[in-house]
Amino acid sequence: LKKRLEKCNQDILDYVEEFRDFSKMIMSRLAGLNNYKNEVKSEVENLLTRVERAQRDIDYFGSVTDSNTCIEVDEDLVKQQLFEEAEEKRKLKLILNASCDHMLAGIKSLKIVKKTGEMHGSWMKDPGKKHAKIYLLSGSVNNVILEFANIMTFMESNYTQKAHRVTLPLPWKGTGHIIYQGFLFYHRYGSLNEIIKYNIQKRNVSDQMLLPGAGRIPAYQLSPATKIDLAIDEQGLWAIHAEPDTGGNIVITKINHMTMAVEHTWDTSCSSKDAEAAFMACNTLYVVYNFPSGGTSRIQCIYDVLGAVNTYESPVLHFPKRQGSHSTIHYNPKEKQLFAWGDGSQIIYKLQTMQKV
Repeated sequence: LKKRLEKCNQDILDYVEEFRDFSKMIMSRLAGLNNYKNEVKSEVENLLTRVERAQRDIDYFGSVTDSNTCIEVDEDLVKQQLFEEAEEKRKLKLILNASCDHMLAGIKSLKIVKKTGEMHGSWMKDPGKKHAKIYLLSGSVNNVILEFANIMTFMESNYTQKAHRVTLPLPWKGTGHIIYQGFLFYHRYGSLNEIIKYNIQKRNVSDQMLLPGAGRIPAYQLSPATKIDLAIDEQGLWAIHAEPDTGGNIVITKINHMTMAVEHTWDTSCSSKDAEAAFMACNTLYVVYNFPSGGTSRIQCIYDVLGAVNTYESPVLHFPKRQGSHSTIHYNPKEKQLFAWGDGSQIIYKLQTMQKV
């Protein structure tokens, strides 16, 4: 046992000696690394000094160099931007048929055609067809269209008995639907922004689309049930809506009614606040405002997508001889009249127009 203890002590002494030698080696290497770190630090500081000196030289030469080159580059950029804007406007004119050159000058008169009593709804003719049929879509959520042979039939006291009923497979939401060339275009109830294209004669859904950005807030603050308002003018189908991303301002989108594809979108300066309705006429948006408690409706914001109308010089246009509010106002480009729904009545407004300047 004694020998074993002596051997164990000797082994411990040997290990201690080896550890001392290893520690000396580590300390030596650390000292070398520290010297290397100081050398690297010195080189980096030297490099930074050279970079700063080079930057001062660049700044100096830049200050004494003639700046004409920069001006020419800026002018080229401006020219390119102007060219692109002109080209975009040229393409839009081709799409929108720029021969449409009239604008609204006043609302001449009104005629109350019928009073069905329902506070919300939409009524219209099909400006894309030669027939005289009248369509009545009552309520902000429904799936039944009443079709009348003509306006005289619609005006009769027992008008509902004279109507042809068309039942849709999917109900509508709001009052912003429109009929054009035999198709009903409407915002589908239960969807955020789906627009349905329904063939009235064949009784089937022929197409649908999603309208980007639409459906999150009402198109008009005073008509909260309508999130997407569809409109027809001389150029075809449009969608009118508001977006939170635009601060609640109204957005208009041109839609190809045949392919249900978006052709172009414009962010307007017209607010949806205190708006009750809007319509398109000859490439121009007319927004109708009122008071929350009802009053004299007035057009006080217009937006021409081709910039052919000076919106800031346009006078406020008042709707004549009535107090109340509108649920829907649609422009009929064939008859140059407004078909409106106000306080349960179906109204026609005759318009005064003038040349755009």
